[in-house]
Amino acid sequence: MIEVLYFDGCPSHEGFVPHLQALLDAAGVDDPIRERAVETDADAQAHRFLGSPTLRIDGVDVDPTAAQRTDYGLQCRLYPTEHGLRGTPPDKWILAALQRRPSGSAAG
Repeated sequence: MIEVLYFDGCPSHEGFVPHLQALLDAAGVDDPIRERAVETDADAQAHRFLGSPTLRIDGVDVDPTAAQRTDYGLQCRLYPTEHGLRGTPPDKWILAALQRRPSGSAAG
């Protein structure tokens, strides 16, 4: 499952979804993108929401450091990249997460 968690008001979410779709298409992945709105701080805590947008592939955040983090909340998320902080995860993290999927899950 490919899931984008977000909250209304974060500008990075809207531009990220079409970019993610193009990246998935190029990688031959036809899984639909499920978008999930996180609306309250309680939801953020319950979903371990590190900020908008959060991309999870098969339930795992594409950010390699996400498992160690606990700064959940309704916030725009920043990702460290080789070009500085950006509002979306680097493509290489997304592609690496897709490659870690079990055989047969990456394309349908």
